[in-house]
Amino acid sequence: MLKSFFSRPAARWAVMGIFVLSNTLNFLDRQILTSLAPQLKLEFGISNAGFGDVLMVFSICYGLAAPLAGFLLDRAGLTLGSTVAVALWSLAGMATGLTSSLSGLIACRAALGVAEGAGIPGTGKASATYLAPKERAFGSALSQVGLTIGGILAPILAQAISALYGWRWAFLLTGALGFLWIPLWVAVSRVAPKGGETHGPQGSSIRPLLTDIRFHAILLSNVLLMAVYSLWVNWTTIFLVSEHHMTQADANYQLAWIPPIFATAGGFFGGWLTLRWTRGSKDVTPARMRVILLGSLILLAGAAVPLMPNAVSAIALVCLSFFACVMSSVNIYSLPLDLFGAGRAGFAVAGLTSVYGLLQGAFSSAVGRIVDAHGFAPVCIAVALAPMASWAVLHVTLKQRSA
Repeated sequence: MLKSFFSRPAARWAVMGIFVLSNTLNFLDRQILTSLAPQLKLEFGISNAGFGDVLMVFSICYGLAAPLAGFLLDRAGLTLGSTVAVALWSLAGMATGLTSSLSGLIACRAALGVAEGAGIPGTGKASATYLAPKERAFGSALSQVGLTIGGILAPILAQAISALYGWRWAFLLTGALGFLWIPLWVAVSRVAPKGGETHGPQGSSIRPLLTDIRFHAILLSNVLLMAVYSLWVNWTTIFLVSEHHMTQADANYQLAWIPPIFATAGGFFGGWLTLRWTRGSKDVTPARMRVILLGSLILLAGAAVPLMPNAVSAIALVCLSFFACVMSSVNIYSLPLDLFGAGRAGFAVAGLTSVYGLLQGAFSSAVGRIVDAHGFAPVCIAVALAPMASWAVLHVTLKQRSA
């Protein structure tokens, strides 16, 4: 029955749906910590700066592991690589619920970062393997759906489970969910039809990629764009508690789960707009660049978040920032698939994942210290301006290369 269903060409979108689930689990395991941040800061006796350092450890491990994870996905294959990654990050998430010291918490987050480094590269490789080039921005948008579902569920589940059974069970129960995903993916991977590039050799050499200025420009562009995403993905609950004097429970139940919904909407809008602006042309890059520019212009409004008079209006601007950021991001993440092909897809997307992780590492530590000293205003202004530089880097580099 499973084989009959997946023999249909359109069923490759169901494969992407399975990776939506893996991204959901990936982000859920990651965001349980930030959802419980006010409580865990008290539990472990740390300030915003200390919490930023915990995020930094995860992010650096995530960033450093991603290129190796992408390389191994290209070498070992999508099925084995993704299975091992989900198993490892599920174990690391569960172990977080068993720790009793700050050093143990940091060690668990480091292990989680290493394992989760394969999450986004795996989805990128699945997109390159199962989808046609013009569909890949939608594939990236589907990836964002998983992150959104995880982002919505994390504050709600974290708060509910913590209230009933204590914070440790929030990590234990959500971590265990990964072991339900593994047999599903193993079964489907055996019968699913491939609709993307199949001619590229598995594990193609990455040397041409490393010497291509376009790849380095895409990496830098991703860093500049994703600073705003990193800010609100990690600090929304703390922002609502510290700046608008909400309780952790009220922040999580009422507002913190809403912005990820707009991230998904932005992802699909960015994919749809690219598809619409590409009609009649085989080259999707100009359309992607126009979408990235539009998103960067919208993101300028995010500088006003700290000026909003109440929590609802502040979250409205955070929602707009998520929408515009992911609208641009799905196209940046699709560029290396367009330019470098499926054979290097795992490593190419891993490069983007890596620089995002390293950005988060440095950025999270800095944010904690700036917020302790000056509040959120300087950070919001900086991340609102950076996306315009992101677009400019791509515009100059790709224009020079095509000249």
